[in-house]
Amino acid sequence: MKIIAIASIGGHWTELLRLKPAFENNDLIFVSTNASYAQTVNGHTFYSVPDANRWNKMQVLKMAVAVYKIIRKEKPDVVISTGAAPGLLGIIAAKSMGAKTIWVDSIANAEKLSLSGRLASHIASRTYTQWPHLATASILYNGNVLA
Repeated sequence: MKIIAIASIGGHWTELLRLKPAFENNDLIFVSTNASYAQTVNGHTFYSVPDANRWNKMQVLKMAVAVYKIIRKEKPDVVISTGAAPGLLGIIAAKSMGAKTIWVDSIANAEKLSLSGRLASHIASRTYTQWPHLATASILYNGNVLA
């Protein structure tokens, strides 16, 4: 199975790497916003996309185009993300192409899902929170990745 794991830098990337052992027997491809992160996933294909946030619309558009091209080129079976903007864009692109999608909201969001997580919960095949009190019928809790 081909899996694209996509996240922005910092804690989102750290949490995504904690999930890596679950996908080791698959064709695993990584995407992030910092090209130097390729060193953290030696032996795996890695793509860097432009960094962006919701306040910089032109950068979001550039990121969206880059993410879409990667998803279209790689044709993954599954896309998984721990956030934020590149992950949400990856979920949207992959879902539009028929792939399964998984969103794992960051553990930093203890009081409510992140904005990206709330949006992803309407799109992703599965949405997970890392806090039991945030779980609902459609947002699943199955532990946390930093424990």
